[in-house]
Parts: sequence; structure tokens; C-alpha cells
Amino acid sequence: MSAHKERIRKAAMLQKLGPGLISGAADDDPSGIATYSQAGAAFGFNMLWTIVLTFPLLGAVQSIAARIGRVTGQGLSANIKAIFPRWLLLTIVSLLFVANTINIGADLAAMGEAAALVTGHKSHFYVLGFGALTLLLQFFLHYHRYVGVLKWLTLVLFAYFGVVMVTQVDWAEALARTLRPNFAIDAASAGMIVAIFGTTISPYLLFWQSSQEVEEVNNDPERETLRAGPRRAIWEFRRIRLDTYVGVGFAHLVAAAIVLATAATLNQAGHLQIATAAEAAEALRPIAGDLAFLLFGLGIVGTGLLAVPVLAGSAAYAIAEAFGWKSGLDYQPWEAAGFYAVIAAAITVGVFLDMSSIDPIRALIWSAKVNGVISVPVLAVMMIVASRRSLMGQFRASATQLVMGWVTTAVMAVAVAAMFVLG
Repeated sequence: MSAHKERIRKAAMLQKLGPGLISGAADDDPSGIATYSQAGAAFGFNMLWTIVLTFPLLGAVQSIAARIGRVTGQGLSANIKAIFPRWLLLTIVSLLFVANTINIGADLAAMGEAAALVTGHKSHFYVLGFGALTLLLQFFLHYHRYVGVLKWLTLVLFAYFGVVMVTQVDWAEALARTLRPNFAIDAASAGMIVAIFGTTISPYLLFWQSSQEVEEVNNDPERETLRAGPRRAIWEFRRIRLDTYVGVGFAHLVAAAIVLATAATLNQAGHLQIATAAEAAEALRPIAGDLAFLLFGLGIVGTGLLAVPVLAGSAAYAIAEAFGWKSGLDYQPWEAAGFYAVIAAAITVGVFLDMSSIDPIRALIWSAKVNGVISVPVLAVMMIVASRRSLMGQFRASATQLVMGWVTTAVMAVAVAAMFVLG
């Protein structure tokens, strides 16, 4: 192949970035930002090793989820349904809906608080506005335009690189603590590790990326499942790998930037307790200046607008596939009533959580921990699906993917067990 044709192929592949890029960026939602901020404030640079560790693990399992959707033409929930008992699938999707709804509530609350800090108005007003906006986008925007909006929203994550640039970071110390962390192994550190793993390797991302691969096939007349059109397998797997690792890499660089910024400022100033992402932004202002505060706050709002639709959408895909309903953002709401009803329910309950007396801080912490707990069975059943010839045909997960996928499952199981033992 000529160099010119190879460049054309690479450009075409880059244009196809979408499911993996959006999934990776959505990983840095406001609740994730709060978790990374808590890690930096409480433990300094000592939790950076978790971000290094989760990069290859998340990349592996996200690419497996994408592979399942692209090969079979069905989302993760539909494939689980094909080989596992119904009660197991319903348990998984029910837990996913609960975790996602709590996460949506925590994200909307953080977005409202961040907007209120900048403008001085009541946060509840913004929560209602952000909830309504995400609903309208998902209900009435055509799939490809909607995906385009989400792609553009990934750019807000660059705000956190700006925060690091205006912060004085001791890079030698950061590297030393990444390679040789120094912290006590107790309930607090175990809980933080599980929270980081849970907010980074989140089950909703697996369901979302798998279903988005299905959407890409269904909405492109030139594409088909790899079981039906195996000739495109090499190209598609390269695209999935590029798409996934670009998204995951971007998300991890942002997560590292948040830990670096809060460790270099809040931890060094003795501000060790951060309750929410908005509180982290406010705490940065007297230490790192107004610019760092503004960038941090804008990032919270932007990432929330990206993550809330992904959270609601992933739950809708999972539940709709479990019950055999029509699912997909390319349908009109009246054409896939059950699918859109789940989206509406998840966002509406999330808004009401902000209006209720439920402590958003506890909701945030429990959301991350619940994600960590349910990720273990979700990863386990996904790995079994990926290795089944009856579903995947000749395109079962590779040996490397199987090893990395099961290692990820084991790591999450050990982290969850440590949380319960030490807690």
C-alpha cells in the first residue's frame, strides 16, 4: 500500500473515533473529579499509582466490550441474556440502574454547585436546567448530531491541563510517590482505592461502548456485524483499539492532572478533606488563584453534560436489551418508549435526589463504591461472553485480551474484598 493511501486510511480511522473517545471522556464525570480531588487532597501524590495501574486494565476491558458489540451486533446486556440465567441479568441491570441514578444525582448536584459558585445563584435552579437540557438532547437530537455534540464536549477536559499549568507541582516528588507510594494500609486508604477503581473502571462504560458500536453499525448502511462481514475485521479491530485507547488515555491524563493539582495545592496547604468537586474548585481559589478555580469549575459543568447522558443511556440500553425492547438514540421517543422512559426516569430521579435530604457527599461515595462492587460480576460475565464461540464465532477475544480482562476482574475483586475486610 502506498504512503498516500495509508494516510487516507489513518485519516478515515480517526474520523471514526466516537464510542471509545466518548466513553473515556465520560469516565471523568463530576463524581470522578470529586474522587480524584479527594485522593489528591487526602493522600497527596501517593494515589497516582492507581491511575497508572487502571490505564491498561480499563483499556483492555473497554476494547473487549466494543469488540462484543461490533462482532455480534448486540449490546452487552443482550449477549449476557443469551447465555446466562434471567435472574442474573436482571440483578445486574437493576444494580446498574441504581448505581447510575445515584451517580447522575451526584453529578447534577456537583454541576449545580459549580455553576452557583461562578454566578452566585441557587444551585437547585441549575440542577433543573442541566437535567432538562440533557433530556432534551437525548430525546430530540438525531443520533449522529448527538454524538457530535458529545465529541465536542470532550474538549472541556483540557481545562484540567490548564489547572496543572497554573499550579506549582513538584514533579520529582510526584514521580517518586507514583513509583514508591507511602501511605498506611487501613480502611481509609482501602476505601479510596476502591472508590478510584470504581469510578475509573465503571460498569456503565462497558454497556455504553458496546451499545454504541451497535448503533454505529445500525446507522451506517456500509457497515455490518463482523460475523456477517468478516473481511473488515482487521480494520475494525484497529479502529476499536485506537478509539478505545485514545479515550482511555485522555481520561487518565485528566485524572492524573486533577490528582496532581489537588495534591500540590490542597494537600500541601493541609486541606485534606474534600466533599465534592465544587468544594475542590472553591478550595483551589485562595491557593492557586481565580484562573484555576474558574477552569476547575467549568470542567465540572462540561464533563457533567457529557457524562449524565452516558450514565442514563447506558442504563437504558442495558434494561431495554434485557426486556427485548427497541433501543437506540436514532429512534424517536415514541418508537422506543421503554428505552426513553428509562433515560427519563434515571435523570428525573437524579434531579430529585438533589432536591431531597439525601446527603450528596454520601451518595457520591456510595456511587463509586457500588460501581466497584458490581464491576466484579459484570466483568466476569463479560469475559465469559467474549470467549464464547457460539456468540463471537472466530472473533472471540484474543489471548492477551482474555488475560488482561481476567486480571482486571481479579484486581477489582481484591480491592472490594480489602474494602470490606479493612472497613
